[in-house]
Amino acid sequence: MRIGILGGTFDPPHLGHLQLADAAKSSLELDEVLFLPANRNPLKTRPIGTPGKHRLEMVRRLIAQEPSFAVSDMELTRGGMSYTVDTIGELLMVAPAEYWFIIGADGLKNLHEWKSPQRLLRISRLAVAVRPPMTDFDVAARIPEEFRERVDVIKMEPSNVSSTEIRERLARRQSVTGLVPESVVAYIREQKLYQI
Repeated sequence: MRIGILGGTFDPPHLGHLQLADAAKSSLELDEVLFLPANRNPLKTRPIGTPGKHRLEMVRRLIAQEPSFAVSDMELTRGGMSYTVDTIGELLMVAPAEYWFIIGADGLKNLHEWKSPQRLLRISRLAVAVRPPMTDFDVAARIPEEFRERVDVIKMEPSNVSSTEIRERLARRQSVTGLVPESVVAYIREQKLYQI
């Protein structure tokens, strides 16, 4: 099995996450993309504002029409900080497979701050999404030479959608049509999330 792992806060999940998962799946010929909502991201100073149960349900709704996408609550259940290397290590024990951790190219700038990046790249590969104006050369320049053979580049169209912008739009009662699927918007309304 070839499995992509798409981690994040998903606060809220949006169509950009689907676009990234689709691009990784087709580019790397993955059998599955597993969405993993983080309990706590050690590299983000802003605490996650939305409880895990809501973020998990929003991801379920986001991927409901995608048979090769799945979601796991393992980081939420484990609690504490969510470290990619620990999560993939656990996955390898319970479901041996070839794993790719999917990130945007901007995430590479913090790679040296991750917990045990050398071990992470021994037990899995990185799938790095490159959007214009960034190039493969820019990505290669951000990766330490010893890791480059463990990194695969995914080409993507430019996208401006971000969870931060969506939260701000929702707080101002502005439309998020075209950014978030209607099933997720319906859940946000039902649960009264992201309101001032």
